[in-house]
Amino acid sequence: MVKDTKLYDILGVSPDATDSQIKKAYRVNALKYHPDKNQHSPEAADKFKEVSSAYEVLSDEQKRQVYDTYGMEGLSGQGGPDMGNAEDLFSHFFGGMGGMGGMGGMFGGGAPSGPRKSKDIMHAIRATLEDLYKGKVSKLALKKTVICKTCDGKGGKEGAVKTCPGCKGQGMKFVTRQMGNVIQRFQTVCPDCNGEGQIIDPKDRCKTCLGKKTTEEKKILQVHIDKGMANGQKIVFQGEGDQGPGIIPGDVIFVVNEQPHEKFERRGDDLLYKVKIDLLTALAGGSFGIKHLDGEWLKVEIIPGEVIAPGSFKLIEGKGMPSYRHHNFGNMIVEFEVEFPKDNFATPEQLAALETVLPPRAKLEIPADVHAEEVILADLDPSKYQSGGAMEEDDDDMHAGGERVQCASQ
Repeated sequence: MVKDTKLYDILGVSPDATDSQIKKAYRVNALKYHPDKNQHSPEAADKFKEVSSAYEVLSDEQKRQVYDTYGMEGLSGQGGPDMGNAEDLFSHFFGGMGGMGGMGGMFGGGAPSGPRKSKDIMHAIRATLEDLYKGKVSKLALKKTVICKTCDGKGGKEGAVKTCPGCKGQGMKFVTRQMGNVIQRFQTVCPDCNGEGQIIDPKDRCKTCLGKKTTEEKKILQVHIDKGMANGQKIVFQGEGDQGPGIIPGDVIFVVNEQPHEKFERRGDDLLYKVKIDLLTALAGGSFGIKHLDGEWLKVEIIPGEVIAPGSFKLIEGKGMPSYRHHNFGNMIVEFEVEFPKDNFATPEQLAALETVLPPRAKLEIPADVHAEEVILADLDPSKYQSGGAMEEDDDDMHAGGERVQCASQ
């Protein structure tokens, strides 16, 4: 189940939509809201940017996975949707010079200028609450694409790499087609060089990369999980993404995935700890221990006479989580559960002695001049009940012996 569906709603698709459904939805909406087609509608221009930004995330497998898991927060900062890149995305998707659906050159604009950046590589990194309390360094192996060291990214020996005559080194070709009275002109990948802009004779290709100009390399990254980091926070290794000729390497981004803890629940910089104490300790004082996230033990004293009620909360200052990149700590919130003794735990004499210590019983609220039927409490079978009341039963079953309460007439 995805955390946020906003981007899916913008494109008008469901969160389980396939890549082809997302692509089709973008195509329809981008053409519908393009500013050149809606020159007198500022709302359409804003909608066009929203559609393009949504498609930028959902068409990228890694970004979509982060968005489904953490929502827009996981996409903040590096690698998030770019609201200013709508025209470049449209140009890349539809092939630069417009003309989709017989619209001629109304959508103008060419390919983005300057070197492009490779996609950011995103990974989720599991972190226990202990890791986030004490800090941790993990060594993770990463496979990435690097420029071939043998040919220095040329793909072949010196002089063997030539500019493609078909596209003149552009990697793209313009194609003009006539359909009836409509002439369409669009951009497509050059079939001669497969978009590379260069051609290499097979016999002259680099023996290491086989003309691909890049190879795969394994690199070990030391990932520092700092004290106080939060779920969804990112650890960025700038420029450690895939390399390629004329390409700016993207980043490698690790997203902290905080794991649930058996004893503690994190609330910002505070920690919630649930403890069960016996009735004597709750009434007459005593002590209990808490094993903290760093392995140290805390001895907690309950002052005699300080009554701890079931479901009550107390505070231990300065024993919560460390604040990220600060030296102060949050607090520990202790929630109490009081364990009562079992039936018949004391003799009649001991129970009578309790009456001399405990506050007096509450006054009976039944008026003295009315007749009250005496009833006895029976044990309840939870399997026969649901939350919100008793399970529905047939009247016949009720009369047949479905006894709920034993009654004794006065």
